[in-house]
Amino acid sequence: MRKLTKNRKQISQKYDRNKAYPLSEAAKIVKEISSYSRFDSSIDIAVRLGIDPRKSNQMVRGVVKLPHSTGKNICILALVGPDKEVEAKEAGADYVGSDEYIEKINHGWTEIDVIITTPMMMPKLGRLGKILGPRGLMPNPKTGTISTEIGKSIKEVKSGKIDFKVDRFGIVHATVGRASFLPEKVVDNSLELIKIINRLKPSSSSGTYLKSIFLSGTMSPGIQIDVKSII
Repeated sequence: MRKLTKNRKQISQKYDRNKAYPLSEAAKIVKEISSYSRFDSSIDIAVRLGIDPRKSNQMVRGVVKLPHSTGKNICILALVGPDKEVEAKEAGADYVGSDEYIEKINHGWTEIDVIITTPMMMPKLGRLGKILGPRGLMPNPKTGTISTEIGKSIKEVKSGKIDFKVDRFGIVHATVGRASFLPEKVVDNSLELIKIINRLKPSSSSGTYLKSIFLSGTMSPGIQIDVKSII
């Protein structure tokens, strides 16, 4: 058996791995055990749903505006025509352009978090699907990343709007804060995400919808949330 480090021993004493905690208490525990890291780690939530993601009518995907953002500086590329460049720059896009950035992406450049573009630009992005798709960077009207209101879309993403999608195991993963956040902010962000996930419950799903919820830091173990305390 691998020997536990000093930090791991201290962390293991902070919580009971067999216990499900109220969300507010779990947020405090994750913040405390994340303090052992030497950086401002992200705080992530994992929500396991009682659905079959292999069925198209049980796919859960949506967008949520977190009340306190994620605490991360989102790097945005605005792929727009000349008529939208000033609007995109004033809204806070990190990179603004069109053909030159499409060419860079085609050669492997993906040092961005979100791409926001207009409907007119989408035909040019079609050939980049194999590069952008696996990285979750392909713009989509459902997530607001294809829009004629470029400035508005950029500001929404910068202020905490994120998109989420259930994975093949039926789990939604999302970042809901940083270790430097007050626990109350992590709770607010988590509740807002869970509220939206609840709204998106497929009519074809049966049984328990919210099966389990875990909260964790980048380098910390997951803390189980008492689902009943949230509902």
